[in-house]
Amino acid sequence: MFFPERIKSIKDGDHVLEIGPGSSPFPRADVLLERRYSSDEEYRLQCGDNGMQGVDRRTVYYDGGRFPFKDGEFDYIICSHVLEHVPNVEEFCAEVFRVGKAGYFEYPLVYYEYVYDIPAHLNLMKKVDGELVYMPKVSLLRPEVAPLREFWYAALNAGHVAAVRGLLVCLMEGFEWKEPFKVRPASGIAELLHPSFDIPHPLVEEGGIRWYFQGLLKALFHRVALTRDALLKRN
Repeated sequence: MFFPERIKSIKDGDHVLEIGPGSSPFPRADVLLERRYSSDEEYRLQCGDNGMQGVDRRTVYYDGGRFPFKDGEFDYIICSHVLEHVPNVEEFCAEVFRVGKAGYFEYPLVYYEYVYDIPAHLNLMKKVDGELVYMPKVSLLRPEVAPLREFWYAALNAGHVAAVRGLLVCLMEGFEWKEPFKVRPASGIAELLHPSFDIPHPLVEEGGIRWYFQGLLKALFHRVALTRDALLKRN
């Protein structure tokens, strides 16, 4: 989850479900819902290398389709970086709305997927005028340029994440909802794009100033440590 600070509406006493949490469930989640996969390889591909290891919450496994919960069973549902994995976005969201009264969705945007092309991701999405529009990722990505994306995907796996952090608000989307909304196929790629190319400056985008000063502090502490070590060597 890239925007945990956007989860603001969970109240004391709320019964909270998190779908597909991996090894790092949200602290306030009471129950976890995870798919039961047919092989260890599919599990690793969808959940990451760590998967659900070390998770100590109540975890419910299901085979897809209808969630194993009653209507309105949860006050809040967290669904972060799951929608891009599911084969039927509309059916999945209908289940979320059936068992939950409010919640939070988060997913990568088309710009992120166009560069990194995460193999396990099936869908491209964006919230447009209160609706969630989506299209299959294969509608966008051309196979002849796959080697270019393989390079960036390998770089991401190697830990080169500065570019993602620097443009996070353009690459990821996250929002709370308090009532069901329409989910529909996109009419075309244009619906998934930002309305303009007004890319935010890194110091004014969400979190930018915090990251900037954290970097300054780290550099300062590193410099102080080097100076200290040099003085100790002299003495």
